Amino acid sequence: MKYYSVAEIDIVDKGWIPAYVRDVTRLVEQHGGRYLARTSNVEKVEGERKAPGIFLIVEWPSRDAAMAFYESDAYRPYRQARMQGARNEFALVAGEDVGGMARMP
Repeated sequence: MKYYSVAEIDIVDKGWIPAYVRDVTRLVEQHGGRYLARTSNVEKVEGERKAPGIFLIVEWPSRDAAMAFYESDAYRPYRQARMQGARNEFALVAGEDVGGMARMP
């Protein structure tokens, strides 16, 4: 089953961004991930919270692949830099329909 990393990022210090984008893109792809969205073009449609500065969606072939990336020694310094330089909401979402009605790939 596919899994999706979904992140809302509000940047407070831009210093970490160039190395993160350059190097983490490659790390994500090496672990089987595929970027579906990495954008600041977020249009708020409903809800109380403000739209994040950056919205991210990465598709993974499995939960194991996503967690192998997230917990890897190679990603650790970039994760720490992101956590220090931004306010983050980060979730791992199963690619399933709990209602069983939608056709899922």
